[in-house]
Amino acid sequence: MEYELLLRLGSFLGLFALFAIIEAKAPRRARTQPRQTRWFTNLSIIVIDSLTLRLMALVMPLLAVGAALDAEAQGWGWFNNVDLPVWVEVIAAILILDLAIWAQHVMFHKVPILWRLHRVHHADRDFDVTTALRFHPVEIAASMFIKIGMVYLLGAPALGVILFEVILNGSAMFNHANMRLPLGLDKWLRLVLVTPDMHRVHHSIHRDETDSNYGFCLSVWDRMFRTYTAQPRDGHDDMVIGLQWQDDNPSKLGWSLMLPFRRR
Repeated sequence: MEYELLLRLGSFLGLFALFAIIEAKAPRRARTQPRQTRWFTNLSIIVIDSLTLRLMALVMPLLAVGAALDAEAQGWGWFNNVDLPVWVEVIAAILILDLAIWAQHVMFHKVPILWRLHRVHHADRDFDVTTALRFHPVEIAASMFIKIGMVYLLGAPALGVILFEVILNGSAMFNHANMRLPLGLDKWLRLVLVTPDMHRVHHSIHRDETDSNYGFCLSVWDRMFRTYTAQPRDGHDDMVIGLQWQDDNPSKLGWSLMLPFRRR
């Protein structure tokens, strides 16, 4: 669609800057590693991921939004074979795709070969807005294949796909941000949305906590499927973030990209 790239890029840059400023002014936790080194690595991974998707767009006929337009043209997918108002289809597509991302996240934790990819995200020893987008490029490619399949299966409207991707990126940056929300606000907000304090539990070194709070946007899926953990057992100030083994290597770009292929 004509303004898709502008909308997605503008919302990404604006929200990234907003959360980075809030983190600097009102951090929830002290950092364990220098921000300059970590941010170089995490932002480099984000650039590599973006190039991976651009390359996929060159060698594949369609990505997620293109798949939605193609499904509509071909009459494929559930929404293209039922008569519903457009606004209902858009909202339903966003909700179903959010559930699909939750299920995909669970799968990347439970399937050993997928966990090897996903642990690049969890290896980060600090938790901030850049962690939200620190994913191995192979995982990004696999996630796009899954998303394309879901879009075709649903026949999701293109507008719904665009809004979902904007919401997904924005909510991921929000709930990874190292910012301090008033506890009262967090209590009520997490009834619907995944908050930073809720998602931080997911980045604990304790595996039972890591295997909980999988949501990126809506918190209802973790409550519904009983994967919700309210608070870390060690408290937010004292909890250790990262993998069960700890060193400074996750802040190195080459090490992070090679992590899925290491025996460790």
